[in-house]
Amino acid sequence: MSVTAPAGFAAAGVVAGLKSTGRPDVAVVVNRGPLKVGAAVFTSNRAKANPILWSQQAIQDGTVEAIVLNSGGANCFTGAFGFQTTHQTAEKAAELLSISPGDVLVCSTGLIGTGDEVFRGKVLAGTEAAISALSDDGGDHAARAIMTTDTVPKTAVFAGDGWTIGAMAKGAGMLAPGLATMLVVITTDAVLSADEADAHLRAATRVSFDRLDSDGCMSTNDQVTLMVSGASGVTPDADAFRAALVEVCTSLARQLQADAEGASHDITIRVVGAASEDDAVEVGRSVARNNLFKAAIFGNDPNWGRVLAAIGTTQAAFDPYAVDVSFNGVRLCSAGAPDRPREEVDLTPRATDVLIDLKEGEEEATIFTNDLTHDYVHENSAYSS
Repeated sequence: MSVTAPAGFAAAGVVAGLKSTGRPDVAVVVNRGPLKVGAAVFTSNRAKANPILWSQQAIQDGTVEAIVLNSGGANCFTGAFGFQTTHQTAEKAAELLSISPGDVLVCSTGLIGTGDEVFRGKVLAGTEAAISALSDDGGDHAARAIMTTDTVPKTAVFAGDGWTIGAMAKGAGMLAPGLATMLVVITTDAVLSADEADAHLRAATRVSFDRLDSDGCMSTNDQVTLMVSGASGVTPDADAFRAALVEVCTSLARQLQADAEGASHDITIRVVGAASEDDAVEVGRSVARNNLFKAAIFGNDPNWGRVLAAIGTTQAAFDPYAVDVSFNGVRLCSAGAPDRPREEVDLTPRATDVLIDLKEGEEEATIFTNDLTHDYVHENSAYSS
């Protein structure tokens, strides 16, 4: 059910001809209310695609009645023509749904720097077709329509106490903070104000999508949107809703990690004993972005020396000769010196856990990443972005 699991939402995914594969490539999600609340977070990349520029303006009033998403073209660095295409997409959806264009968000994903009249025509026709196909159980079709190099759709549902959260996501490459190369739509039938939705969404993305750092490359099109219908009539406990939203976002982030382009290991880097959460994040990210470490994991080598070398480049508070490092539950480094033999660690399973204890405080953070493989290099040399 994905985004149509909560009450008050309809969705569809259709084939508009944007993909050479003939697979679905335009999705629409509509909020039927009674509330039309929305919140969104966007890529922190200064180079932003036209749909991002549009949606950042449209979200300012905290109202979202519909979102149109296309795969098969990023509509980024396509000049005034590209922004006009985004504007016309919102206008087309608004006309067909009898709503304001300013209450329609737009998302795109695919190749950067491509877009012409044919692209525009297909997006507009796809928008019309998707709106004609809207249904209360169309969430799964919408989730498939936003896929690009994804091998599987990513969805999540959480059933609360009388309210529900549903979500869909796409993303398989350019996974780095400031979100990832992701389009995410989250829906809920809980009763929330625009300020509450915004606060909950930012808190949840901070510890989920923003902790996903697969390949260190930040996209131009990232957008995570929360749509609130209030159709359940239930106002949830704030802490309970936020915890549920974190769970949904973390599930999607882990699904993105598991489908990362060419990866053979899903690496969870947990940093504990930090003086601050920021220090823990900085240390974890330094390891996640270290190509020597990532290559070692690809080779099933628990090379803890590369971990210490990576964290030594940070400004975090720690003594390198006090740090412990463990792989898959085996402590290989204690107080900056060898501990257990490396042969005790089996890195052949896909799941890889790295624990770094800085011995400086009580704070911690977890970063999700992947290894660096031949397949990743091949895929990204064969696919333009």
